[in-house]
Amino acid sequence: MAYNMTGLRIISGDLKGRKLFSIKGLKIRPTSGRLRESIFNILSNQVADSVVLDLFAGTGALGIEALSRGASFAIFIDSDKEAVLTISKNIKVCGLMDRTTIARFDISNNIIKSAHKLPAASLVFMDPPYNRNLVTPALINLSKSRILENNASIVIEHDVQETLPENISDYKITDQRRYGKTLVSFLKYMV
Repeated sequence: MAYNMTGLRIISGDLKGRKLFSIKGLKIRPTSGRLRESIFNILSNQVADSVVLDLFAGTGALGIEALSRGASFAIFIDSDKEAVLTISKNIKVCGLMDRTTIARFDISNNIIKSAHKLPAASLVFMDPPYNRNLVTPALINLSKSRILENNASIVIEHDVQETLPENISDYKITDQRRYGKTLVSFLKYMV
């Protein structure tokens, strides 16, 4: 597996400027620094002391950025073996092993059976491959997993052509922002 350590950096917080590994090629599409900065500016005070769930985590950049900005713990989930290895490498290079857990898992097809062993998440990042109809099944399985705190914030990156259903059970869309061909949807988990 070929790793690349150029371009992908932590933007702010304790780890500001720290370079992260990514996987060469087009298999994983890390969130750009500009988009990450915009997302975290919108979230502002919701990050400190939060428990983060980074789904379709890829390189782990969103969860690591949250930890750098004061999140207390992060759970990284991706179904791709190379992504899980990359996340592990990034967590080690940032010295975050004691504040993280990683699982190779497909949330779009399964519920998290060991959710009761993990801290309840108050902030979720979801950046699935675009236009593969993964968002709605992932949200349904996430809700069935019972890993979210009531009122948890969910941030979903998706293609502008991929619309979210208006009435997804247990979730309410609170905001949507367009960044080029990417739409970022902000949801609240309400049970």
